[in-house]
Amino acid sequence: MSANPSSAVSSLIECASPHRAVLGESPLWHEQEQCLYYVDIAERQVWRLNPRSGEQHHWQLDSQPGCIARLDGGGLLVAQRNGLWRLDTVSGAHEKLAPSPYDPERQRFNDGKTDAQGRFWVGTIDDARAPHSALYRYAEGRFTMMADGIVTSNGLAFSPDQRRMYWSDTKAHEVYCLPFDVDGGTVGVRQSFARFAPRAPAQSLQDYGGRPDGAAVDVEGCYWVAMFEGQCLLRLSPDGALLERVDLPVRCPTMPAFGDDDMRTLYITTAREGRPAKELAAQPWAGAVLRLRVAVPGLPIAAARL
Repeated sequence: MSANPSSAVSSLIECASPHRAVLGESPLWHEQEQCLYYVDIAERQVWRLNPRSGEQHHWQLDSQPGCIARLDGGGLLVAQRNGLWRLDTVSGAHEKLAPSPYDPERQRFNDGKTDAQGRFWVGTIDDARAPHSALYRYAEGRFTMMADGIVTSNGLAFSPDQRRMYWSDTKAHEVYCLPFDVDGGTVGVRQSFARFAPRAPAQSLQDYGGRPDGAAVDVEGCYWVAMFEGQCLLRLSPDGALLERVDLPVRCPTMPAFGDDDMRTLYITTAREGRPAKELAAQPWAGAVLRLRVAVPGLPIAAARL
């Protein structure tokens, strides 16, 4: 993919958190609390950030959390390697709702998101990076496999009319779109939405565009995707055209999420896991939550209904 999109300069980007995650992921804006939740997969933690006060709090878990969702009635739904859990963010109670629908010795949950009806969609990542990962729907107390055959499930998002689901395979450098039936909670055959060039053996990171990680959709139906190792966010039109590139001050953004009262702030989780010492010294915000203001607001994410 190539184009000459506009690019927001890094001076417009702020560091929103003092905390530095090892592998920050799954930013989630809580409208009622006006707070941002996110996970640190490597450290097995869920974090809450009050962006106004800068206050942070975290909960320590017993296995890696891939993603979270807001629960109807309060608390969070946490997709962990060892199953699906309810986290009470007031009392700290941690209740297992369902076992993992896969072998947790070989896979873990990765990216996830709720649809407009409150069903929870969550994909997996294969530890051996083999194409054995899948996309699951959790509804009415059980998991159902809805698609499979990829390596790293990522980039879940829905179009404003809920007629299209986005889903990506980070390792394959490809984002897919799938016809989506919001009433029945089913998906059709996936088609390619956007492809990115893999890194060549001798290619420098500075010349590499990155691979698609987590994503969010705005009210115009445009798909914002974090390009891991590409040091940028991309905004793609509903037909896959590149509209905007936002350069970032960290090499490894992982996922954007819209937040604040007007849903015009993009919060971006980042990672520092396995990065070279020289790179981390030059990029002190690696692992932090970043934020920037954008012109077009994002879509709110529905709470999960169990």
